Amino acid sequence: MTTMKVGVLALQGAFREHMEALERCSVQGVEVRGKEELDDVDALIIPGGESTTISKLIDKNGLRDLLVARIEAGMPVWGTCAGAILLAREIRDEKKVTPLGVMEVEIERNSYGRQLESFEGELEVCEDFREALGEKVPGIFIRAPRIIEIGDGVKEVAKHKEAVVMAKCGKVLITTFHPELTEDLKVLKFFLSGF
Repeated sequence: MTTMKVGVLALQGAFREHMEALERCSVQGVEVRGKEELDDVDALIIPGGESTTISKLIDKNGLRDLLVARIEAGMPVWGTCAGAILLAREIRDEKKVTPLGVMEVEIERNSYGRQLESFEGELEVCEDFREALGEKVPGIFIRAPRIIEIGDGVKEVAKHKEAVVMAKCGKVLITTFHPELTEDLKVLKFFLSGF
């Protein structure tokens, strides 16, 4: 039996927290910085951080086309916060970040304001996903983006008030919050159960 390897894009941002969460789930995590590591993983997490910097480092490390090809070929991928921005088809009023464009959503960076407006909250899980996630999941929002528009085939997974904060399309999952900064492993287990 082969062991599942989950990569965490380790160019910048909160990749260590994801590695620790994977370890708590007894899943082998691999820090991905280049083609060799990307070729060696079964799934990928793109962490929160600074989306402009991560976007530039993806290009500098020659990973953009490889990432898109792997995701379009069916590799499961989860983007948290900046990772969600990078997976989006379109970023509202933003020219500095070039998204990977693999999920039919429009997203807005820093939608809730600056670092001082960061907050924690209980998020309402949409009915179709309550069996997997329960009724609520905890969320930590740090300079969080907001999903503005959802395209065909994208399913709403969780909301904060009326805003969609977690969405899924096939094997692509995005969260505008940081589950990895909580002790709760439900969202990670939900991602891992999808492949």
